Amino acid sequence: MIEAVMIWNEPNNLSHWDFQLDEGWAKFCQMAALAGAAVRAERPGLTRVMGGTSPIDPGFIRRLDEQGGLAEVDAIAVHGFPLDWNHWQLHEWPDKLAEIRAVCGKPLWVSEVGVSSFGAEEVQEFGLRRTAELLLGRAERIHWYSLFDLPKAWPATTRHREAEGSSYYRHFYMGLLREDGTPKRALEHFAAYAPEMGICQWIHFEDPRLDDIVRWLKRLGVKRLRTGLSWADSGRPDADAWFDRQMRALEPFEVTVTYCFTPAAEGMKPHHTSPPKDPRAFADFCARMTRRYAQ
Repeated sequence: MIEAVMIWNEPNNLSHWDFQLDEGWAKFCQMAALAGAAVRAERPGLTRVMGGTSPIDPGFIRRLDEQGGLAEVDAIAVHGFPLDWNHWQLHEWPDKLAEIRAVCGKPLWVSEVGVSSFGAEEVQEFGLRRTAELLLGRAERIHWYSLFDLPKAWPATTRHREAEGSSYYRHFYMGLLREDGTPKRALEHFAAYAPEMGICQWIHFEDPRLDDIVRWLKRLGVKRLRTGLSWADSGRPDADAWFDRQMRALEPFEVTVTYCFTPAAEGMKPHHTSPPKDPRAFADFCARMTRRYAQ
């Protein structure tokens, strides 16, 4: 069921990790190494992936390596959204992958790539087809982001929110399906790229869409799914019961589980982006989830 675990998500994105707080770079590397070692101790041979970087930055990967942050991972991942957020063009994808391979010899995953329908569904339709042409066969794993639009009543995971202007609102148009479950134009093309192309779909705590997500993944022929188990959610009432339900529902797929986000009580600041006061606490969470769900 679980083919890989991912250590954090977009660590070089300031909405996901606070590098400005008390030598955040070094703290992240320490935490990642402890978490990777904890996963290896529980399930030797399970693939461990460094959380997908956004933006794609070979200098960041080099720094992680120099500070020991890649010592306990088997692969590295990148995220790219050139038609929505990045300052490079879609046709540059092969060059971007080459830049990362030049500084790190580990297998390379594209754990999030997507195009929003913010301006027009035709843009997303073109973006999916052209992305598949550029990436299939060039990375060990590719996960399209995402299956469902983010519901407009939910906040996007970003520190700046509406201050980002249209960049913020694009978060709500990344799905192949609208919030109400109706298909967009790009959906009809996705099955042609599955199962080689997987899906990244974040499943929120007690997400009411869980059963619909599973049905659509099967309908599209998806084999590989990337999602997350949030450390920040693990302290909620009945958290393990929800995690159990989620992971049972995902048993038909090869799942990459992302471990990320700091509980307020564990952080140096009371925020999910904060480095934990004790990085061993995150490693303990990774070990417990791996022991519970990676057979």
